Amino acid sequence: MANFISIFRIFIMFVAVYLIYTQVGNTQAYIWALALTILAFSLDGVDGWVARKFNEVSKFGALLDIMGDRIVENTYWVLFAVMGWLNILFPLIALTRGFVTDTIRSAAMEKGLTPFGMQVNPVCKWITGSKFMRISYAVAKVLAFILIVAAKIPDIAHAEILWTVAYWTAVAAIVFCVIRGLPVVIEAKRVIEG
Repeated sequence: MANFISIFRIFIMFVAVYLIYTQVGNTQAYIWALALTILAFSLDGVDGWVARKFNEVSKFGALLDIMGDRIVENTYWVLFAVMGWLNILFPLIALTRGFVTDTIRSAAMEKGLTPFGMQVNPVCKWITGSKFMRISYAVAKVLAFILIVAAKIPDIAHAEILWTVAYWTAVAAIVFCVIRGLPVVIEAKRVIEG
């Protein structure tokens, strides 16, 4: 069930992206896209809860969750750049960070280390694996994506203010993205050669 939820949220995200991309200026479509975006991100927490509650925790499920996270977040970054809402640097930074960290983490997994357990330095470990940093990054991303979609709903009240908040939340999310990726790069040589 948990794996189904992980896959289903990707499907929901693609429907939201389709509505945004193909229904430009359609208020109803953008409201639906916003609702589906909120649902897609809400299901990210639900899949993990279901896995723990029904004892469905597995390596495959963990990898599927990480893969789903990457697909959803990168698709939104790319969509926002394609729509001209954000600079192309946003998805390029997110994609590059993802490729680099996932490649290093794959090498770590081959040596029996978990994606978050590969860090030895306490500061690096806190930045990548602490609940505070993981939740802060997730909240920044989710808020950015939801606020960006909401700000682009045609004729929404206070659109300029909403857009300003959305934009700076997106900047914060990208900064978090880079900061949380740096420790993986810093400790990569030890993991790969060690």
